[in-house]
Amino acid sequence: MERATVIVAIDGPSGTGKSSTSKAVAAQLGLSYLDTGAQYRAITWWMVTNGIDIDDPSAIAAVAGKPEIISGTDPSAPTITVDGTDVAASIRTQDVTSKVSAVSAVPEVRARITELQRSIAADAENGIVVEGRDIGTTVLPDADLKIFLTASPEARAARRSGELKSTDVQATREALLKRDAADSSRKTSPLAKADDAVEVDTSDLTLQQVIECVVTLVEEKRAEK
Repeated sequence: MERATVIVAIDGPSGTGKSSTSKAVAAQLGLSYLDTGAQYRAITWWMVTNGIDIDDPSAIAAVAGKPEIISGTDPSAPTITVDGTDVAASIRTQDVTSKVSAVSAVPEVRARITELQRSIAADAENGIVVEGRDIGTTVLPDADLKIFLTASPEARAARRSGELKSTDVQATREALLKRDAADSSRKTSPLAKADDAVEVDTSDLTLQQVIECVVTLVEEKRAEK
């Protein structure tokens, strides 16, 4: 029997387990995977590398179409290049992290990256798990399944500190809340839960439990198709 192709949108703030969950679910179910946050980091990295003034939205808008961003969608080894350069490590630096909200708030940047994301989702023959902040609301409003991951600020800060090998959970918590505020209040495609999204609170769940929960939701959706 042909398995139904499903497009799964997973949204939520940082530190909820979005990336780990999305990659694992995609790998387990034979779906493609797209980390949309990495694309925003990639265009931010390009802006920083090319000396674009991050505080000037019009300067950012003027060059938003220039970099060529290519995302590999294999969940076991996702890749990202900008103009042929592998930027998988470079886009995770603190310098890029601190500037990504400002760059992603520029409407021209969002339009460019949204178009890129939609074309990748449309080309995914077996279906795809797309994770980000505005997938269910803006990028793929017709996704077959929308999931919104949440967690308490404390749980998120503890996880993110563990990932970053930093010990200052309080500073991490403040940085996360600051990022949330920026992402939730921007005019273009803010971080928001879609009306028809299934909310999963991951505060007290292990990663494996979150993965199992999402796999079940996807399999139910596939069975309906």
